[in-house]
Amino acid sequence: MIWAGFLFGLVGSFHCVGMCGPIAMALPFVGSSGWRYYAGRLLYNGGRIVTYASLGALAGALGETLQMAGLQQTISIVSGLLILLLLVLPATLKGKYANVLGTDKLMAWVRRRLGYYFQKNSLGALFMVGLLNGLLPCGFVYIALAGAISIKGVAGAMAYMALFGLGTFPLMFLVSLSGKLISLKMRGMFNRAVPYVGMCLAVLFIVRGLGLGIPFLSPKVVETAAHKTEMSCCKKPVVTNAF
Repeated sequence: MIWAGFLFGLVGSFHCVGMCGPIAMALPFVGSSGWRYYAGRLLYNGGRIVTYASLGALAGALGETLQMAGLQQTISIVSGLLILLLLVLPATLKGKYANVLGTDKLMAWVRRRLGYYFQKNSLGALFMVGLLNGLLPCGFVYIALAGAISIKGVAGAMAYMALFGLGTFPLMFLVSLSGKLISLKMRGMFNRAVPYVGMCLAVLFIVRGLGLGIPFLSPKVVETAAHKTEMSCCKKPVVTNAF
């Protein structure tokens, strides 16, 4: 399932262009040599991927805690349902939840720091812009994180989100070099396709959690020997009357 992160990022990267393209196209030119220009764009996108992987670690820690409770299949189904909820939830309602959770204050701080680093003429500053850019509100990233929760282990969830970031990298890198490479019409077309891609991802997680016995896609959960031993220990011995 880790590979799904890369495919989702690749297909939905046009959505990233619409949301974060203005930031990528406004990146300052650092230094006078050509290699620094390309290095700065690479560092910016690398910063985004580092942030996505870090968020994946948090999602993986949550998922691992739930998996230890024996809820692995349930997590996969809930992740799929959560993705569907994020797709249909109106933007205004998401904004209200942000106010309740206090994330609006965090985002205000992120935007202030973005403005600060945009004024710095260094490669390190461009990397910091990428790190902070990855924290900006984005339903596309939230959908990816909902899927990361059901990935097994913290390392797996980190890899899933890193691959998601790598999927967005080619297009975002090109946009950071020249904003004229992609027409507004094409961006709009792919933005409209993002919900359908998200639905396919949601169905994939739900089917996976159902344990239908489909190899690689929806394998049945097999009880481990330790789990069977634990269950047998919990059973009360049956006492029979020998007389």
